[in-house]
Amino acid sequence: MKIVASADWRDSVPFENPVLVAEVIPGEPTRCFACGPDSELLPRTELWAYKHRHPKNHDGYVRFYCAFHVPKAAPRPEPAAAAPTARAKSSRPAAERRLPKPVIPERQRATCPNCFVEVSATGECGMCGWTAA
Repeated sequence: MKIVASADWRDSVPFENPVLVAEVIPGEPTRCFACGPDSELLPRTELWAYKHRHPKNHDGYVRFYCAFHVPKAAPRPEPAAAAPTARAKSSRPAAERRLPKPVIPERQRATCPNCFVEVSATGECGMCGWTAA
């Protein structure tokens, strides 16, 4: 069984870029999200669909905005400057740069000879009261 995301008109809206609502989904006039439920109905040719990112839903969510309230488009990332192709060589060989981590043996803890449990930091067995020397 293959699980796939559902096909939805909201999938075609890019994140953080306004798109005319009439181009995305035709329909009846509706309201601007920011103007509120008491505002007048606007035709879809005057509304913008804006897809916001959501921290818990990777599909995000879409809101409709009038021209006055539509958020600005996200700035496009500038291409990074070309990195030098040749890396600077280190004066030390690779074997010297990667030193192995020292192996620290686990400390042997005192054990009660009667109960065979580890003795606490005070040196006294919590089961029978035996004291380690």
